[in-house]
Amino acid sequence: MPQQKDIVKIAIQMPGAYPQLIQLDQKKPLSAVIKEVCDGWTLPGPDNYALQYADGVQMYITESNRLDIKNGCILRLTKAPGRCAEDLYKGIQSSDAGVLCDSLKELANVSKDVTFAQEFISRDGHLLLVKIVEDSNESNLIMMHTLTAFMQLMDHGIVSWENLSSVFIKKIASFVNAKATDESIQQVSLDILENMVLSSHSLFLQVKLEVTMERLIAHLQVTNQQIQTKAMALLMALLQTAGDADRQEMFAFLNKKNLRQYIYKNIILSSGLVQDEMAHYLYVLQSVTLNHLEVRMRMPLDCYSQEQRDILHALRQAAFETDSENNLSHERRRSLCAKEFKKLGFSNNSNPGQDLVRTPPGLLALDTMHYFASRYPDAYSRFVLENSSREDKHECPFARSSIQLTLVLCEILRIGEPTSETGSDYHPIFFSQDRLLEELFCVCIQLLNKTWKEMRATQEDFDKVMQVVREQITRTLSSKPTSLELFKNKVNALNYGEILKLRQTERLHQEETLAPPVLDLKERLKPELLELIRQQRLNRLCQGTMFRKISSRRRQ
Repeated sequence: MPQQKDIVKIAIQMPGAYPQLIQLDQKKPLSAVIKEVCDGWTLPGPDNYALQYADGVQMYITESNRLDIKNGCILRLTKAPGRCAEDLYKGIQSSDAGVLCDSLKELANVSKDVTFAQEFISRDGHLLLVKIVEDSNESNLIMMHTLTAFMQLMDHGIVSWENLSSVFIKKIASFVNAKATDESIQQVSLDILENMVLSSHSLFLQVKLEVTMERLIAHLQVTNQQIQTKAMALLMALLQTAGDADRQEMFAFLNKKNLRQYIYKNIILSSGLVQDEMAHYLYVLQSVTLNHLEVRMRMPLDCYSQEQRDILHALRQAAFETDSENNLSHERRRSLCAKEFKKLGFSNNSNPGQDLVRTPPGLLALDTMHYFASRYPDAYSRFVLENSSREDKHECPFARSSIQLTLVLCEILRIGEPTSETGSDYHPIFFSQDRLLEELFCVCIQLLNKTWKEMRATQEDFDKVMQVVREQITRTLSSKPTSLELFKNKVNALNYGEILKLRQTERLHQEETLAPPVLDLKERLKPELLELIRQQRLNRLCQGTMFRKISSRRRQ
């Protein structure tokens, strides 16, 4: 007697017959089970039949997957995969267009099953599909079913993509490049080309040669979301597979053609919801693009580089007008430079380049400071002069803040991190700006100065201010602003007082979700903690302290 755990109660259907309710013994060979089912319906030749799921993904039941059958499953008695493969193999060679179309349509459906795919490919059925594509004499409907069936078969990884002929690749590329082609054909053609690119470098080179970037960009401007998604998939596959030189060349071309603006207009701002697959490709483009900054981020300043020294002195001269500097002696000029670099917020005022030796952010910090000073000179001068007139302890050091802020932005934007295969966290604002990091820096360095004043911070509070600024940036970016102006308005509205309120709300919410034993312990410790606080305050009153008098004008 079979054990109860090996018995599964299922139903088996067959068109034109009453269903059979059986108790499937998982220890009995599948061929014996099929024979019993065929006997129940007095069907001859049980070898010509197989079991298949009736609902959902209609996979064939095999010895390797039969344990997935659960109580209550509904199966269907159908043609064995070998017999089905043989019939369809003959059907797609028919000279009758109707038979050919029906056979290809069924093939596209059943090819999802790996058991059938193995049988069909063993007969070289996939080569017949390749020939249909290469001849390209059929209607759009037949071609769509042919390409869909081919893609389903290749998805199982039974045969290599590298065995495909250049004629086939050219035909598939021609479907993508053509302006007037059936959308379903274009969609599956883009899918096939993406898989080719990802399979080998030689196929990448062939596809790159055949497919024009202009057409891929044009596909992003259509209203069909599936076409947009497949075009983005192929574009990202090309970018990720390319070597450094090819990638730089492709990026230069895509920037020239305003790729990000097309994505921003046709995908980000479209009325349709961005699907998960498209979100992943947008993340990939963002990651690959921003990672171009990694080289500068990991490169320390070279104290012997005249160009880099000139940029440092340009920052100083932009903040402090020194027309009479050339008339000073070498010592006086050196002393003046050191004093002004100190006002700029450099720690090593005699050799400010030493502040930029640490990587990251390395030279990227110099780039962001120079961009701010040259792009927004009035805001830059206002920041530096305002803080150089404050009392020493309350001035916000521009250079130190800029270096740390650049590092914070690199971490938030994940510059230098490898592109995740499953990531989908993209920033819509990235697609609205040509130089996202630099523009974010220009907004956030002014935010930092504003937050510094709101916190009445001193030099000792530098790390606390940076923590608040990081929180302001991350909270604002998490709301997915679609433009720099929107980001600027939101991040400035999220002042220090708002951050404190949000922290308090989250803390209270967290306390509400604490387990009862933790809350009980907290209540028990509360009197002891309050007494400790009271004692500390009394001790401080007894000890006394001194405060510097700060006028209201200074405080402003």
